[in-house]
Amino acid sequence: MPDQSLPKARTPEATTGESEAIPAHEGISRRRLLGTAGATGIVLGTAGGAVGYAAAPSEAAAPLTSLGTDQAMFHGKHQPGITDGLQARGHLVAFDLAAGAGRKEAAALLRRWSDTARRLMAGEPSGHEDTDVARDAGPSSLTITFGFGHTFFARTGLEKQRPTALDPLPEFSSDHLDKNRSNGDLWVQIGANDALVAFHALRAIQKDAGRAAKVRWQMNGFNRSPGATSHPMTARNLMGQIDGTRNPKPAEADFDQRIFVPEKPEKGEPAWMANGSYAVVRRIRMLLDDWEKLSIRAQEDVIGRRKSDGAALSGGTETTAMDLEKTDAQGNLVVPINAHARITRPDQNGGAAMLRRPFSFHDGIDSDGVPDAGLLFVCWQADPLRGFVPVQRKLDRGDALSQFIRHESSGLFAVPGGAAEGEYVGQKLLEG
Repeated sequence: MPDQSLPKARTPEATTGESEAIPAHEGISRRRLLGTAGATGIVLGTAGGAVGYAAAPSEAAAPLTSLGTDQAMFHGKHQPGITDGLQARGHLVAFDLAAGAGRKEAAALLRRWSDTARRLMAGEPSGHEDTDVARDAGPSSLTITFGFGHTFFARTGLEKQRPTALDPLPEFSSDHLDKNRSNGDLWVQIGANDALVAFHALRAIQKDAGRAAKVRWQMNGFNRSPGATSHPMTARNLMGQIDGTRNPKPAEADFDQRIFVPEKPEKGEPAWMANGSYAVVRRIRMLLDDWEKLSIRAQEDVIGRRKSDGAALSGGTETTAMDLEKTDAQGNLVVPINAHARITRPDQNGGAAMLRRPFSFHDGIDSDGVPDAGLLFVCWQADPLRGFVPVQRKLDRGDALSQFIRHESSGLFAVPGGAAEGEYVGQKLLEG
């Protein structure tokens, strides 16, 4: 769980002006109803613009009555669900194409999925045979993101279009991977600030798959709800630690370079990946019984930051630069040499950085009373060989946190750029 910063989310702007008149012959969709009610907090991105920041709380806590009106845009330069703020609920699901399904069937599926995502993100019914699960809700910051796995390209006859950056991740000594819950031809990430809205989207995507694809694995996650804290703050994980302090920020000059494939991809990168990104997905189980036996001071030494406020053990506030050379009265490093926060720093990994956008998970308690809980780790980067891989290799060699976590599943997916109006996600690949 590399320790990187959480940028602040854009504050939703209130809508102003007179209500839009609705002709008598038109039906009233949930989206139109919300608009005519003068609801506040609708977040509208422009084409090519990011909506919010990754893993960030709002600048001002939103009233509970306005949470449903927050809206992310489906069409844009990048797909939604990458730079948007963390949502309260999430689902990750991977599909494999059905036997006999190829490029034609995959194109039809992505067209269906894109249309459904566009509708649901606008707070509208999914289309035909809508389940009505989210009938009473607004968009609720719903985002739906699509990606392609390594095996997708052979199944569709598109091997020559497979990016080299999608080569399988190397093995790590800390891996205890379940192959049945790893990888997949297609990957979908769903996030929303309402549990029913998120489930509604998951069910719609599954139904849309029809006979073209079947679910390979599916995982459910959660984060703190917007407005649950007295002031905006970086999220905490299930270990109680503030998690994500050094995430790259969109305001940084090299943010796009680190996170997104360029508009004109470099040599070896296919043109269809322009403005896209690569998602590394890992189910990381936290050994909470062992972790919670440690004293607060011991936990802080493992992470390298204070548990109370996320500040580095070298002093200051959460955002104060960590002093890696500071020692105590006995000459010992204040931030231990194997502390998680020290090891994951970009300046300790040749500048390697990734945008972390995780969900916590809890899948019950086993017969021994041990919780099956941890982190659905999702990180974004322009190239995983320059982002995730060098950091994870460093962690593999001596991270103090490694004895308290277990990597149980893994996936790497190529996530193309956003779809323009009238297009579907992946169209340049499947019809190019």
